[in-house]
Amino acid sequence: MKNYVEMTAKTVDLAVEAALKHLNANRDEVDVEIIEAGAKGILGIGSKPAKVKVTLQHNPEKIAQDFLKEIGVAMGMQIGSKITVNDKQLDIILSGENIGILIGKRGQTLDSLQYLVSLAVNKGTAPFLNVSLDAENYRQRRKESLENLAQSIARKVKTTRKSVKLEPMSTFERRIIHAVLQGDRQITTHSEGNDPYRNIVVAPKR
Repeated sequence: MKNYVEMTAKTVDLAVEAALKHLNANRDEVDVEIIEAGAKGILGIGSKPAKVKVTLQHNPEKIAQDFLKEIGVAMGMQIGSKITVNDKQLDIILSGENIGILIGKRGQTLDSLQYLVSLAVNKGTAPFLNVSLDAENYRQRRKESLENLAQSIARKVKTTRKSVKLEPMSTFERRIIHAVLQGDRQITTHSEGNDPYRNIVVAPKR
């Protein structure tokens, strides 16, 4: 559906009212451009209708919230969301009964949902927003788990002097491993393969 509509009516107010109904929006969610103010004429002679162009404002919080509600309806569950926008970052915390379903194995469902929300929010010409989606503090728990894994693998590589290939990880997860080990002078890390099967390899420096 287009994010704007042009409406004609006897008055500007009536035209705006019709446009809001068509867009299913409130007055504070749109911008109104008066194309023709209209004229009453004299005894009905020379009267002209009013014409307006009403455009939905780009509201990323509402777009994300509505999108998540639709996902919840499709899945037969209620999805609550706490949304904050800071500069070019949109952070969303999900809540609700059985919300763990939306995390999935190693956060794969959460990552997929985050990607879809990002597409919805960044559709159009508004400035790009980086979307971060979380539930049950999964991101932080996963981050701590990966940091511990990185340190454990580093010790193993230093001891055995043999490379170790980790399981496939998302870009977000690989970035954590690289960040933890980048300052270690005895080992090196690099990624191999193609997403979603891209792996990190931890190797001793020669």
